Amino acid sequence: MDNRKTRKPSPGKGGSREHSRTESRRRPEREEKRLPAEDIQQAPEGLIIGRNPVLEALKAGKPIDTLYIDPEATGSIRSIVRIARERGIVVKSVSGSKLSQMCENAAHQGVIASGACAEYVTLEDILNISRRKGTKPFIIVCDEIEDPHNLGAVIRTAEAAGADGVIIPKRRSASLNATVFKTSAGAASLVPVARVPNIVNALEELKKQGVWVFGTAMDGADYTTADLTGAVALVIGSEGTGMSRLVREKCDHLVSLPMNGKINSLNASVAAGIFMYEAVRQRRG
Repeated sequence: MDNRKTRKPSPGKGGSREHSRTESRRRPEREEKRLPAEDIQQAPEGLIIGRNPVLEALKAGKPIDTLYIDPEATGSIRSIVRIARERGIVVKSVSGSKLSQMCENAAHQGVIASGACAEYVTLEDILNISRRKGTKPFIIVCDEIEDPHNLGAVIRTAEAAGADGVIIPKRRSASLNATVFKTSAGAASLVPVARVPNIVNALEELKKQGVWVFGTAMDGADYTTADLTGAVALVIGSEGTGMSRLVREKCDHLVSLPMNGKINSLNASVAAGIFMYEAVRQRRG
């Protein structure tokens, strides 16, 4: 009797063939995860999608504005979040369906990073700009401006007016995303922007450095009567509610624009432009 006819395939050989078939089925999935750099740049609104692309972007030190994660995702998500927080990147928890909506139903694997159009700087970096120029600081502070179009317009005007930099908060504010870059006509990559954890603390530090803080409010003094020739920080409030109470309390002076029509307020970026160019006019003189 020929035993070879009844011999069963050894587990090792059978396992090897099965492993090969499994690897063959999985190979396209691995290739999909490892997106080339040019594909990452084509993501909607400057988004970086998927675990490996986001992790590689973090390790490479690329400008990243915000990290969006599905809190139910596990595995390498923890490492991604840890690295992001070490770099001071804002991490937001959103649902898987929201992630899918953000990336137009691409395979996000529980994580999306929003690429920043420029690197953020520190408050000290902005102060050093005026020191190097030999001029008095001229700084714009945006208190919770959430519309990226408004923030982009403010940054564009700040660049044209020669401001040393712009300060924004990490939370409840638009950030240096693709919309801000486009609206600012590229000025967002030219004007230093500091993203601080707390605007009140930033104002306190500015005051310690001899900077006078002017807040914009409806009940302030006429803006043309304010002396904006010295070291100045102009605070522009949010679109709906203006400056927050704590920020308002930290201001040295409050200034306002005359309202002669039935509408008692202006768009935040329009108002910011008027205040900035009043400072330009005075500082020229």
